[in-house]
Amino acid sequence: MDTYLILKTIHIIAAVLFLGNIIITGWWKLMANRTNNPVIIAFAQRQVTLTDFIFTAGGSTLLLVTGMANIGIYSISISGTLWISWALALFTLSGIIWVGILIPLQIKQAREAKTFTPETTISPEYWRRENLWIIFGIIATILPLISITLMVLKPI
Repeated sequence: MDTYLILKTIHIIAAVLFLGNIIITGWWKLMANRTNNPVIIAFAQRQVTLTDFIFTAGGSTLLLVTGMANIGIYSISISGTLWISWALALFTLSGIIWVGILIPLQIKQAREAKTFTPETTISPEYWRRENLWIIFGIIATILPLISITLMVLKPI
């Protein structure tokens, strides 16, 4: 069997896991917030943190490893292939947002959410962090969506 096709298949599966997780966990978190129920919000926060560790980190690692493996094995020029350069740059920028902004916000939110009970009034600070998480989460989701579009269409 062709190594390129095996790596490409794993790469596509990783993209599905990665993008599916970041889109769906954001949705479920927003829906949990709409309940205004601290227990539901706390549960959603724990699950977002857990699924990001498993699927976002795992999927992004597989994406990077399989993509770089095919580039290396088949001597594909990153700088000479603009769609790869741009896709990799956007994917990297998304990763920087996750590591630098979103994960620290999630950790702070998860710590606070551990204390939530049915009687808890959620702090304004939690909601401020939540708004930042939404804004930067949307940006960090759009970037790899553009990246995958470049990978498929290869327009440049």
